Amino acid sequence: METLTQLLSILLATIRDVLPIIAIVFGFQLLVIRRPIPHLKRVLFGFIYVIVGLALFLLGLDKALFPIGELMAQQLTDPAFIRGTVATTGEALHWSDYYWVYIFAFAIGASTTIAEPSLIAVAIKANEVSGGAIGVWGLRLAVALGVAIGISLGTWRIVTGYPIHWFIISGYIVVVIQTFFAPKLIVPLAYDSGGVTTSTVTVPLVAALGLGLASTVPGRSALIDGFGLIAFASLFPMITVMGYAQITEMVARRDRCRRERAKMVKQE
Repeated sequence: METLTQLLSILLATIRDVLPIIAIVFGFQLLVIRRPIPHLKRVLFGFIYVIVGLALFLLGLDKALFPIGELMAQQLTDPAFIRGTVATTGEALHWSDYYWVYIFAFAIGASTTIAEPSLIAVAIKANEVSGGAIGVWGLRLAVALGVAIGISLGTWRIVTGYPIHWFIISGYIVVVIQTFFAPKLIVPLAYDSGGVTTSTVTVPLVAALGLGLASTVPGRSALIDGFGLIAFASLFPMITVMGYAQITEMVARRDRCRRERAKMVKQE
């Protein structure tokens, strides 16, 4: 009964959130463009599917994914777990003692990004618009790798206490340099890839990990050091997506040169 009540509450909240979108879409189509909505019945059923699907998705996150994710973050950042045998000897913790935190950050960053609905939608559209030149799984894996690296580096920053702006400024310098050398087709998509990672699935788990880690590391403030992982999760996908495109272009150019060389040898 409690679950049904919660589902109804989430469903009503989802309807309230989706109604402005429906109003804008229908308003522009009927009042600005002044044309009837094609396939109206199918569109209405689609909105119903979206509302019900989002409600069930959010309920599932609240009942399963978020609790286990937060529990894992709390357990992995618990000093009693991290210290292990170090606590008995009275030695101070080194940043390398948090290796399970880095591994968990990498794994949770990659897995949540792969499951991110907004990334899946962007990857499918990019594949359609590019005529298959941009692979759905290639883009998703490149973004997931960037998020995983970013969150792992972000947790290491929390443990070591280095200023966050060192990493963010350096990262954006790399992005600017890559922009000049990456294929022009991929640059806007790479920039968008940083935004789609900060959505429903990734943000709560990453935020819980950062706050849990900052509250347990000696000398760290949850307010000052706990936040910032989302910035890493947004920055590094731009680097990995452009890097993926540059490597793909380099391999394709090398294969093309090899084929042309083989063709010239045959002609001789």
